[in-house]
Amino acid sequence: MPVTDKDRDILARTLWGEARGESLVGLISVAWTICNRVNDGKPKSWWGEGYAGVCQKPYQFSCWSKNDPNFAYLSGAKQIPFREFAQAQIAADQVMAGKVPDPTGGATHYYATTMPWPPAWVKGAKETLKLGRHIFFKDVP
Repeated sequence: MPVTDKDRDILARTLWGEARGESLVGLISVAWTICNRVNDGKPKSWWGEGYAGVCQKPYQFSCWSKNDPNFAYLSGAKQIPFREFAQAQIAADQVMAGKVPDPTGGATHYYATTMPWPPAWVKGAKETLKLGRHIFFKDVP
């Protein structure tokens, strides 16, 4: 599936919404989690199709929920700070072009350590990486 300008933009916006303030490696790790969903090899994946489809699939990334404070920025109603968005675009470009290895070890899920408790899906999943304010997982039941 070819990567479009929309895919690049939506992935970068998702990285900003989910992981702004993290290091470049932190942004890349979140991008790889999304990439792993995009490339899961399953036809018509329940994750969504392509980067934009995966990022904007309901209930996958909270930053795209209309009641999330980030949504006004992601939808374009408010402007994302230039430097922060540029960093997210760099991470998106590097991952989509395959220029950086996957630091998450194949993760398809993560959660922010700022959450009051871990999500239920963590039980039985394999933790692959702790980085910044995120913990990454694969083999989620």
